[in-house]
Amino acid sequence: MMKGSCACGTIAFTVSGEPIGASCCHCSQCRKMSGHVWSSAYLPATQIEITGPVKWVSLSAQAKRGICPECGAFLFWKAHDEETMSFALGAIDGDTGLTLEKHIFTAMKGDYYALSDGLPQKD
Repeated sequence: MMKGSCACGTIAFTVSGEPIGASCCHCSQCRKMSGHVWSSAYLPATQIEITGPVKWVSLSAQAKRGICPECGAFLFWKAHDEETMSFALGAIDGDTGLTLEKHIFTAMKGDYYALSDGLPQKD
């Protein structure tokens, strides 16, 4: 079980299942929301218990993003047509026990950094 929260503590969440797909997203929306790269893992949405007033923002027709209305922390990503939900690895309190598996949307990555860790990259 993992526990996490936003920077100000207004939103807390508990992950009760085994997350998969730990990745770094380099899409332009994640970079703008996080200020660099957004790292996350996912599992069935029913295995994430959230307390606090998440503000859901749809920046595309495919998904919505959950942020804290107080501190602006980008915590969750949920596709409209899937039963899974991603959560921010950086918001976990303590160790995650996970290892990054891949980089996604690398065709949109910023020009100011290189990807040299040897992980698979998906455009």
